[in-house]
Amino acid sequence: MIRLFRRWAVDPPLVLAILALSLFGIAMIYSAGVVYIPNPVTAHAWIRQSLWFALALMAFTVLARVPLRWIEWVAVPSYVFSVLLLAITLVVGTGGGTAAGVKSWIRFGPIGFQPSEIAKIATILVLARLLAQRTEAPTSLRDLLAPAAVVALPLGLVMLQPDLGTAMAFVGILIAMLFWAGAPIAMLLLVASPVVGLVLAFNTEIWTLYILGVLAFLYLYRYRLFLFESVTVVLANLAAGTIARPLWKSLKAYQQNRILVFLNPNADPRGAGYQIIQSKVAIGSGGLLGKGFTLGTQKRFDFLPEQHTDFIFSVVGEELGFVGALLVLLAFTYVLWRLVKRAQDSPDPFAGLVLLGIFGAWLVHIFVNIGMTVGLVPITGIPLPFISYGGTFLLMCWVAVALAVRVADER
Repeated sequence: MIRLFRRWAVDPPLVLAILALSLFGIAMIYSAGVVYIPNPVTAHAWIRQSLWFALALMAFTVLARVPLRWIEWVAVPSYVFSVLLLAITLVVGTGGGTAAGVKSWIRFGPIGFQPSEIAKIATILVLARLLAQRTEAPTSLRDLLAPAAVVALPLGLVMLQPDLGTAMAFVGILIAMLFWAGAPIAMLLLVASPVVGLVLAFNTEIWTLYILGVLAFLYLYRYRLFLFESVTVVLANLAAGTIARPLWKSLKAYQQNRILVFLNPNADPRGAGYQIIQSKVAIGSGGLLGKGFTLGTQKRFDFLPEQHTDFIFSVVGEELGFVGALLVLLAFTYVLWRLVKRAQDSPDPFAGLVLLGIFGAWLVHIFVNIGMTVGLVPITGIPLPFISYGGTFLLMCWVAVALAVRVADER
């Protein structure tokens, strides 16, 4: 039996950890449906998640045995297909849950899926193929243009939905894969600097000091940059500062409220701030060991919003306490470490890049989802891998697992 499991799992430690997280997720989704006033949607969510889990295991069984060269070959067609799906989503897409105002789903009757989940996998494959073909590490901004363009297309379409949380996952993919390809950290900081400038532009004094800091950094780093690259960085930061306020005004009211509530949840405790306040209360009330499985009071009174999807970690904190939440974080840490370890052990550049792309996507999902439940980041409606309810998301996560073990195992 153990030998059969090893042959099926390909990478038993990684797959066993993810199996445990998936089964734990189904259990927590079941608990999220145990409330004083039963809701047919949440009460049976764990059954639907179990069916998707079974489908995910079948997909893993097949894809984990696909030859590596086939995966490389399908990279470009899958990328083109996913971009077309994202474009179609802008026309026929719908929303749901905490992302009700976002056109991110394509639905066929009761079944729906997010094309952005397919796009993340496809982008990882195309970017890995592009970077693996390089004979030298990308060391200039010019070298980063092609990889950035590959990510910018699906990222831009996702932003038009608008789905900020998923867009952040694409940024995580790009940064992680460029770092693994050998791009200097200083170069990556310069690439990210306009985003930082955009955030700081709402305070003139801080933004001015930031621009001076960027200029000082460019002066010290000048021997490694062409003149046009330094000028490009400065202009990008100035452009970010210029569009900050018009961009804020273009946001919908609920999006502005999420950001304002992130800064001060008590500004609207019964409206936009309700979600984060109830989430903090639930996690804090769990104490060291929690109130017990299915016994969370915040959850049972249905005070927690979207407690089986985006705020599933709040249920974990309330019912299993600090110890349970810590064990979940340790499990995710092990999975991410295992991806990096397999990337280090793989002699194939394409394989290592795929593993780091998956690492980048999952790291963003984990950080943003858990961060929004405790008030570290604004609420964005991004699920927690393997634990949050979501059939197609679970399926695509297991597709990523299959790709990870396949590319890492084949020499």
